Amino acid sequence: MRNGLRILDSDMHIVEPADLWEKYIDDRYRDRAPKVLGGYLLGPYGLMDGHMLPTVDSHARERMKGMNRWVGPHLAGHVGRGFDAVAQLDAMDQEGVDVAVLFPTFGLYVMAVDGLEAGFAAAVCRAYNNWLYDFCQVNPTRLKGAAMIPPHDIAEAIKETRRAVRDLGFVSAFLHPTTVDGRQWHDRYYDPLWAELQELDVPVGFHEGTGSIGRQPGDQFGKNRLMRHVCSHPIAMMYTSLSLIVGGVLEAFPRLRVGLLECNVGWVPFWLDRMDRDFARLAEWDAPTLTMKPSEYFHRQCFVGAEEEPGLKQIVELMGDDTIVWSTDYPHWDSDYPHATEEFLALGVTEVTKRKILWDNCARLYRL
Repeated sequence: MRNGLRILDSDMHIVEPADLWEKYIDDRYRDRAPKVLGGYLLGPYGLMDGHMLPTVDSHARERMKGMNRWVGPHLAGHVGRGFDAVAQLDAMDQEGVDVAVLFPTFGLYVMAVDGLEAGFAAAVCRAYNNWLYDFCQVNPTRLKGAAMIPPHDIAEAIKETRRAVRDLGFVSAFLHPTTVDGRQWHDRYYDPLWAELQELDVPVGFHEGTGSIGRQPGDQFGKNRLMRHVCSHPIAMMYTSLSLIVGGVLEAFPRLRVGLLECNVGWVPFWLDRMDRDFARLAEWDAPTLTMKPSEYFHRQCFVGAEEEPGLKQIVELMGDDTIVWSTDYPHWDSDYPHATEEFLALGVTEVTKRKILWDNCARLYRL
């Protein structure tokens, strides 16, 4: 709590220990288990099925020192503890965060690889989710899991989503917005997953990670991390929201909640206006099943993640404050930890808006 306001971090990050998959994965897949190769502040994050991930950093270990100069000095004690749950809770205390929904670091990338064999992909997800469950048990009231699920096989995705929610108590599933195996998110292939999430009453959180394998916004900029990172997060969420809304997913599943996380919110008013304008002219041919304007689906079912947003007051005037959630982005190099909360509180929005963004909206997204 800070300044009398409860705070719910919509997508705080953990850092996976080096032995996570070796320790937790099914025996039959241990020789193929993902490997975390470098400490978080030192270099490449890991190896997945022969791919170095994130790809943009595999060639540039020397950049990590520069990338982490903002947040690194605040993390020494947490590095020393191996970013364990005690360190996580300490970071939450530093920022005044009461409850955090936890997303991975290296694990953001592993399910964005095309062509993974279904059983192996499912085993990777089970191992991560089992480890995260154990991590959260240090303080399950404050630490909440978001489940890694395999998009490569819809039956396995449903099975792991159901297990993570019912048996592990997780409050969300997450997917990387980079599409897998050539299927867009509005492909009917995914309908059983959306139906399961709707039935379980948990959201799907889409979370980008710069340097994924294939088809990511920014790939055209090669090794230039600056250009890739600037565009990957917001543009990926533009694509994802367009697919889910105009592709008819939110029409077909009106109780499905969607988190578009760590992508800022300044793009949203423009994107909704553009979708609505083209919808008015082309819906007869290209979106005949929709019964509302795209912006109406967005405001009914989508939540978008804000972080450093100097223009937040103006953005709220354009789009309202009912669909914005917030995160510290701890402990990543581009986060404002340990000053993220104080910077948000200084943005000049009303106390009502602060209360909505810091707690109420996120509580509605995750049903907490």
